[in-house]
Amino acid sequence: MMTPRDRTVLIVEDNEDNRIVYSTMLRHHGFRVCEALDGEEGIAKAHSERPDIILMDISIPLIDGWEVTQTLKREQATGHIPIIALTAHAMPGDRERAMEVGCDSYLAKPCEPRAVLAEVNRLLARPRAGA
Repeated sequence: MMTPRDRTVLIVEDNEDNRIVYSTMLRHHGFRVCEALDGEEGIAKAHSERPDIILMDISIPLIDGWEVTQTLKREQATGHIPIIALTAHAMPGDRERAMEVGCDSYLAKPCEPRAVLAEVNRLLARPRAGA
């Protein structure tokens, strides 16, 4: 069984406070964390770091989180990586849109770090297609 130490979480988030909260909590629980501040960097880091899971802010610079998710899910190299949408824009229809673009889960901000950790662990515990 894999432990968190074997797992990498990519956080795509332009808000420094949120990045610090989530990365500190995940590192505390043994995960390796890499960070991206905008959509272009998120796509690049997903390719270079091959994370086990991605926390995707939706309103990020350059390319928004919806488009980044669609891009990563279309590509064979990254299509299997679970993506959790994190958004402060919790509008009616956002959860449905998150699922339509390929997100595996959706959390409305502000979300408790414990809720983020629980969702990361839940998705990583699922059997992976093609793994």
